Amino acid sequence: MKIALIGYGKMGKTIERIALERGHEIVSIIDVENLNDFDSDAFKSADVAIEFTVPQVALSNYRRAFASGVAVVSGTTGWTAELPQLKREIEDGGKTLFWTSNFSLGVNIFMAVNKYLAKIMNQFPNYDVEMTEVHHTQKLDAPSGTAITLAEGILENIDRKTSWVKEIESKSDEIAIKSIREGQVPGIHTIRYESEVDLIEITHDSKNREGLALGAVLAAEFTCGKKGFLGMNDMLKF
Repeated sequence: MKIALIGYGKMGKTIERIALERGHEIVSIIDVENLNDFDSDAFKSADVAIEFTVPQVALSNYRRAFASGVAVVSGTTGWTAELPQLKREIEDGGKTLFWTSNFSLGVNIFMAVNKYLAKIMNQFPNYDVEMTEVHHTQKLDAPSGTAITLAEGILENIDRKTSWVKEIESKSDEIAIKSIREGQVPGIHTIRYESEVDLIEITHDSKNREGLALGAVLAAEFTCGKKGFLGMNDMLKF
């Protein structure tokens, strides 16, 4: 498979290594200094582009790749207020985007456990729920996209909660998400249910970027030849 990379930071370099190890070819690498390469023959020859950049440029990157006829796999978060409009563009234009807030298999298992636990806790209103997420200091968005996805999974299953808020819960129907940025932490997400008598806590702790990078390459393999808006549920069938 021919892969283009959009974004060539630590994540992009790890994806490149894993893609090459799996027998794929990197035909184009686009970063801030060569954005005109979206129009190059090399980029247009790619079967899939894997995009890891920043929220401010993600949508532009997707649209430029679509204009060159290239499907996109992306893990960039912090832009999803625009997701409904983007989905319409993808469906109307016959484009392809595989997007997820986290490519890690372990995180997606954790998300499934989170939803199951929330269904159980819906029966026990004496427990309040909150979340803490910790990431490296270079991460620009807060809460993380993964934390938001986890919160949405809780909201789908606990009737007494209707929204999430940053840092401090001010209403009983809110889920507080506390964001911490320190050191080089790849990502820690903890969901906590607390009553007057006990505490139930589940945590996912990423050790490195390897799982994310491998997941992105597996998603590219899955996406090749498909159309529409895709995600980890399509690939893993959880």
